[in-house]
Amino acid sequence: MLENKDKKYSIIKDIAIIVIGVVLIWFAVKVVFNVDNPFYVVSSGSMIPVLNVGDILIVKDGNTFNSLKVGDVIVFNRPQGGDRVIVHRIIEISDRFGEKVIVTKGDANDGIIPGTDFPIREKDYIGTVAYTVPKVGLVLKYLNPPVNYVIIAGIIGILLYTNLKKKNEEKGKLDGKDPL
Repeated sequence: MLENKDKKYSIIKDIAIIVIGVVLIWFAVKVVFNVDNPFYVVSSGSMIPVLNVGDILIVKDGNTFNSLKVGDVIVFNRPQGGDRVIVHRIIEISDRFGEKVIVTKGDANDGIIPGTDFPIREKDYIGTVAYTVPKVGLVLKYLNPPVNYVIIAGIIGILLYTNLKKKNEEKGKLDGKDPL
């Protein structure tokens, strides 16, 4: 009876450590990079060869709109509708009606796309691309429900198995028996 409680406690402890670790890392990255969501996955080829489909972007400095310059690669909400997040390079910065307005273009695109590449205002701006992790996002593409739940369950299952195996080995050593 006591052994079952120890196993349950150990399993709960392992899961809690993993969850707390992920949450702490997430918040640390948010604070260091000063954005609400520091991670994005490139979903189109508009920035090839600089950014490829499946690259993970780490975005920083969500409050630096006024210090942007031509050539910066930025992440922003699509100005028309705000329904998509876009990653493009700044090609022009102007002051229209007392407001800073940015025009962007994807490096692989032939031209700018009205409603997507302009007019980008401060309210649309998310941040500047700080780091790129190539191709890792391709894995995440397949982690939509229910696949992600299966993978998470598999990880938890492996943790449980290794934890139980370790407990059985320790018990076998204490009893003086071969645990297998």
